[in-house]
Amino acid sequence: MLIKELAASASPLNEQQVHKLTQVAAELSATQLAWVSGYFYGISQHTGDTVALAPVANAQPAGKLTIIYASQTGNAKGVAEALHAQSQAAGIAVTLYNAADYKVRNLKKETHVLIVASTDGEGEAPDDAIEFHKELKAGKAGKLDGVHYGVIGLGDSSYEFFCQTGKDFDEYLSKAGAKPLLARLDADVDYDADCESWSQEAVALVKEALAEEQPTTANVIPLTQGAASLYNKKNPFVAELLTNQKITGRDSDRDVRHFEISLEGSDLTYQPGDSLGIWFSNDEQLVDALLAQTGVDAASLVTVDNEQITIREALIHHYELTQGYASFVQSYAELTDAPSLRALLEDKAALREYCANHQILDIANQHAGQLTAEQLQASLRRLTPRLYSIASSQAEVEDEVHLTVGVVRFDKDGEARTGGASGYLTDRLAEGSSVRVYIEKNDNFRLPTNDETPIIMIGPGTGIAPFRAFMQERDERGASGDNWLFFGNPHFTQDFLYQLEWQRYVKSGLLSKISLAFSRDQQEKVYVQHKLREQGGEVFAWLERGAHIYVCGDANQMAKDVHQTLIELIAEHGNKSQEQAEEYLDALRSAKRYQRDVY
Repeated sequence: MLIKELAASASPLNEQQVHKLTQVAAELSATQLAWVSGYFYGISQHTGDTVALAPVANAQPAGKLTIIYASQTGNAKGVAEALHAQSQAAGIAVTLYNAADYKVRNLKKETHVLIVASTDGEGEAPDDAIEFHKELKAGKAGKLDGVHYGVIGLGDSSYEFFCQTGKDFDEYLSKAGAKPLLARLDADVDYDADCESWSQEAVALVKEALAEEQPTTANVIPLTQGAASLYNKKNPFVAELLTNQKITGRDSDRDVRHFEISLEGSDLTYQPGDSLGIWFSNDEQLVDALLAQTGVDAASLVTVDNEQITIREALIHHYELTQGYASFVQSYAELTDAPSLRALLEDKAALREYCANHQILDIANQHAGQLTAEQLQASLRRLTPRLYSIASSQAEVEDEVHLTVGVVRFDKDGEARTGGASGYLTDRLAEGSSVRVYIEKNDNFRLPTNDETPIIMIGPGTGIAPFRAFMQERDERGASGDNWLFFGNPHFTQDFLYQLEWQRYVKSGLLSKISLAFSRDQQEKVYVQHKLREQGGEVFAWLERGAHIYVCGDANQMAKDVHQTLIELIAEHGNKSQEQAEEYLDALRSAKRYQRDVY
C-alpha cells in the first residue's frame, strides 16, 4: 500500500500522522525505508526501553561484515553509519568501528571489511586513523588472503592528494593479499549520490557472499529508543536567525560576524568541538549574471531530483557557484575549447590555486562561451552545506547555537564577490529569518573528560570559535584544569574577537594564561607560532604534566607553522632530536592530546 493511500483506507493513523509519515518517507531511500520498516516492527513487539529490530531477511548468515571509518570532520563517519544501517536492513551481521578503536591484527580474523576514509591535510590519514594507517602500511596485519574488502575514499578533487588515505588503504590491503569485493570509490565533495550507489552495490555483494555460507538462526539487533532528533544533513532543521552582529571594528579590513541561531523545538544537541552545517542559497544577482554570460535562458527547464524546475531556480538552490573546482574547469574547457583552461588542467598546483581564486562566474567571464541549460547544469557540482565550528556551549546557551564567521569579500576584475554561506548569512538573511541547519559531530576535537587536565588552545582569527565554547563549557562544569589561549589577528583595537569575554575569564581565573599576537601592530609581523616559540619552555612543561593542545583555523599556512614550531620547541626543551620530537608529537595525536580542527 502506498503512503498516499493510507488516509483513504482503514488505516489506524489519523490525517496528521499520515502527513508526518509522508514527509519523513519522502526523505528516505529504498534501503532506509526497509530499515525503518523493520525498526518500527521491533518497537511494536516490545514495550520496554530496548527493542529488537526484526531484520528484513529471515535468516542471518554465519559470516559477518566489519565497517571501519577514518573521519576528521565527521563526513566519513556519517557515510559509514549509513552503510551500517543499510547492512542491518539487509539482514547482515555487521559491526561498526572507528579506526582508532580497531586493532590492525584483527583484520586476519575478518571475512568482509568495508572502509570509509577521509583525507587530512596533504594526503595524511585523519587523526583517528594515524596508528591504523601506520600499522597497516608496516604490514602488521599479516597475510589477509581470506579477506574481501571495499574502500570509499572521501576528498576534494581540487587538492593534489585527492582521497589519498582511501588509496593507501586499498594498496595496503591488496599487498597483504586481501581481495577487492568491488572497485574503490574516490568520492568528491558532493559525495552523497556516489556513496549511496556504491553502498547499495557493496551491501548486495556482501549479502550474496555471506548467504553462500552456512546460515544460523536469525540475528536480533538491539536498539535503544531515545529522543534523538530527526534532523540531519539530509533533513535539516529550519531554525531562526536571532542575531547578526559584526564583532570587528569599524576600521578593520575584516568583516567577522557573531551569529546566534535558535534550535528551539529541534531536540538538536551538540558538544564543544562540533560544527553547525548551514544550507544556503546562491545570490540571485550572481545567478542572473552567469546565465547572461553563458547565453542560457533563465526559463529553460531542467530536472533536479526527479523534478522539473527552471535553470534559474536550480542554480539558486542546488548548484555550487561560489567556489571554483576542477571538474567545472575540465567540463567548461571542453565545451568552449579554451586553450588556457586546457593547459591549466595539466598543472595540478596551478589549477588548485586558480580554483581557489575564481568563482564559476569568473571562469565564464574570462573564457566566453555559449551553453545550453543542460550543458551548464551538467558542468556544475551540487551545492553542499558549509560547516562552521560552534562557538558556544549548550550548557550555557541552551536552545541556541553561536557561530563566528569571517565574511568572504573580494573584487574580481572590478566586480564584487562574496562567499556562498557567509554572504548568505550576512547580506541576505535578516534577523528573524529562517535558515536550514544541522549538527555535525566531531569526536576528534573534544575537551578532556577529566576536568583537572590543563589545555592549550591555539586559535587565530575565526579559529577562536570552538575555544569560546570550550571556556563556556569549563565554566559551567566548574573545571579546575588550567587553560591557556594563544590568539592572533591583525590589530588589537579592531580585531580582538570577544575581547571583553576573554578579559572576564582572565579576571575570574578561568583563563590561566593568554598570549596575543597582533601581527600588524608593530613593524615586524608577529603570529601565534612566534608566541609559542617565546613561551616554548612553559608550553613543554604543560605538555609534560598532561596538557591537551588544540589548534583551530587556517590549514594552509597557520596549522603547518604551528605544527613545525611545536616540533622545534619539544626538541629544544625536551632535549630531543628532530625525529624524537616528531615521535613525541605523534604520540600526543594518537592519545588524542593533540587535536586539530583546520580548514
